[in-house]
Amino acid sequence: MQRIGIMGGTFDPIHYGHLVTAEQAHYQFNLDKVVFVPSGLPPHKVGKHITSPGHRHMMTVLATTSNPHFEVSSIEVDRVGPSYTIDTVRAFRDRYGDEAGLYFITGADAILEMLEWKDSDTLLELCEFIAATRPGYALHNGRIEEIFVEKANRIHFFEVPALAISSTDIRERLRQGRPVRYLLPDIVVSYIERAELYCG
Repeated sequence: MQRIGIMGGTFDPIHYGHLVTAEQAHYQFNLDKVVFVPSGLPPHKVGKHITSPGHRHMMTVLATTSNPHFEVSSIEVDRVGPSYTIDTVRAFRDRYGDEAGLYFITGADAILEMLEWKDSDTLLELCEFIAATRPGYALHNGRIEEIFVEKANRIHFFEVPALAISSTDIRERLRQGRPVRYLLPDIVVSYIERAELYCG
């Protein structure tokens, strides 16, 4: 049975926190591969400025190409309209079949907001969730069991040391001309410079 990780995100830009999270999930949950899915039009960011999907997709491809266990899907970038997780997971279920284990990788904070996601009940039936948290951070203090009741066993937590890195902080550093080296891959930094992203 294949075990497929789905790493969704805006990736604006992708950084080492994302990559370390995916690699740790791959190892800890014995995944066959992790597929990065840059969002097209995130529903929770409608009205906010985000970098074009094409740029975010290309940065994700560049950042992951050296890892044989990583892939990048353009499914949400190519989709017209808002990018809902349920639509993406259904597409992955169609692609890999009912026998595959699907694991959606996200941050622990997002889990507590999941009830607001489109078709959240169906989502937990179609895939399990792997929630990343910083070392020493209280995972959920029983709230997961309280919120999701019998489906709480489909949500797994794990610690990732690099989660303090933030795309928001990186964008602000770039706008201010401050260094971002060692926060994201050099090849992504070079792409940002050539495309003149986040410069004002």
